[in-house]
Amino acid sequence: MVTFMVGTIASSRAQAGRLLAVATVLLLVATACGDDTGTPAVPDSESAVCADVVGAEVAAESDGVFAFSVTVRSPDTGWEKYADAWEVRAPDGTVLGTRILTHPHVEEQPFTRSLRGVEVPAGVDTVEIAARDSVEGFCGETVLVELVGRP
Repeated sequence: MVTFMVGTIASSRAQAGRLLAVATVLLLVATACGDDTGTPAVPDSESAVCADVVGAEVAAESDGVFAFSVTVRSPDTGWEKYADAWEVRAPDGTVLGTRILTHPHVEEQPFTRSLRGVEVPAGVDTVEIAARDSVEGFCGETVLVELVGRP
């Protein structure tokens, strides 16, 4: 919400017209700048239209099996555009696990979801986590996670 006040009372019809013009310009600028949360109305980067992985935690469940807790930030608008999955990838690009996201998270940003039972082959000590947008696909920021303490 944008609030502003004009502190001068117009003494003529010409002044009133100028004040109205200034108020209109201020309202247009405020609208173009986004909403009251500071969110831009127009994306200023590719990540503004993509789902980004902004954090990840990993825990060993058993030998070679891991649980991932991943935080995603996405410009979800509803069912027409939302982060619909994230995946765990080996360094060679092999997908080791996929977490399907079954609904938009318009009012919950960023959000965190988990995936258990991901089998990671011996010799792999780092994985990449990437999020998918239902419209744009995989295009956002990814995170590399080291599998600490792996034998």
